[in-house]
Amino acid sequence: MSIHTNDIKRITTHILQEMKYNNEKIAMLTGYDFSLAKIVDTAGIDIILVGDSASNVMAGHETTLPITLDQMIYHASSVVRAAQRALVVVDLPFGSYQGNSKEALSSAIRIMKESGAHAVKMEGGSEILESIERILSAGIPVMGHLGLTPQSIYKFGTYVVRAKEEEEAKKLLEDAKLLEDAGCFAIVLEKIPAHLATKVAKEVKIPIIGIGAGNGVDGQVLVLHDMLGITHEFSPRFLRRYNNLYEEIKGSVEAYIKDVKSVDFPNEKEQY
Repeated sequence: MSIHTNDIKRITTHILQEMKYNNEKIAMLTGYDFSLAKIVDTAGIDIILVGDSASNVMAGHETTLPITLDQMIYHASSVVRAAQRALVVVDLPFGSYQGNSKEALSSAIRIMKESGAHAVKMEGGSEILESIERILSAGIPVMGHLGLTPQSIYKFGTYVVRAKEEEEAKKLLEDAKLLEDAGCFAIVLEKIPAHLATKVAKEVKIPIIGIGAGNGVDGQVLVLHDMLGITHEFSPRFLRRYNNLYEEIKGSVEAYIKDVKSVDFPNEKEQY
């Protein structure tokens, strides 16, 4: 039985933990603007991630690296104004926390104060532990992210499945336990073998959210524009498209153009 009731005014990290204990899956989607976030929130999503994937789907960059902290705060502010129920988590963008824990804390504080978001997300394990601990010490909830970490794309050189080899798999499990011990409230596992993700979800007590990590985890996340079929160049195995808005929107625009050119729009009922 779902723990979700109409009495829940806001999903919190505590509720997410209860969901794991009750074996209720957590549903998470990205969001970058007010209008779509309002729809997603009204539909009953548990978490809206203001992802640095905005760099790709909103700004057209090849990677997530170019997006800035100011831009993330702008997108997060738009989503927070729309979300009445979902927990809003914001990605700390590349360069805002790696290698400098003081800058990491400053970045996280700016996101929380200027956008009104509820938590931040960070990519990496032991190598960013100092930054995570400093942010947590300020009372800011942190979601971890392990496996394929897009901000490290130039280090990896490819978007292939991570942690297939025993050594990398062992480190990922160790990092997951490290993040749990540090105080992270959840972890995203991206594009890793399903059996490994299942093992992590069983061995740590905090919720594990998967993307390309099988169904043995505590929840799933997808990029909204991918699952709606607004983007169409990106087709990984883990993506299920629930619509084909690219063709629907394109068709609507073509019909509008045709009606304008033929002076069918506006008609007599559509003017003053």
